[in-house]
Amino acid sequence: MKLNYGTLILIALSMPVLAVYLLPLAWTVSRIAGLIIAVPAFILFIVARIQLGKAFSLQAKASILVTTGIYSRIRNPIYIFGGLVMAGIILCVNLPWLLLVFAVLIPMQIYRSRNEERVLTEKFGAAYLDYKRQTWF
Repeated sequence: MKLNYGTLILIALSMPVLAVYLLPLAWTVSRIAGLIIAVPAFILFIVARIQLGKAFSLQAKASILVTTGIYSRIRNPIYIFGGLVMAGIILCVNLPWLLLVFAVLIPMQIYRSRNEERVLTEKFGAAYLDYKRQTWF
């Protein structure tokens, strides 16, 4: 399984920094709701990344069609759960201006998913189209 060590190091470093930032802050409804969204989404994000294995790429490439695990239900779980992590963090840190980042991220993820869809359709044809009919986003 090919893992992107840079991504794992970034995650490993960012979680303690976020925890140190959040611990002294008051536990508001917004902060608790953000954690309720972000923590499970982050775990599912990591699981999806691990399940993607060697098929992971920053650019759309069609090396392997992953259709098991989380990918058996959602075609783009990294985008979904990454967005939910970001939404949860925005709630946690209570910085509404970060919604601008989120507003830019969503169309970018939709564009990327459509590009990946095109590449996968070209490579795997009917197998991908059948998989697409059985999954969400």
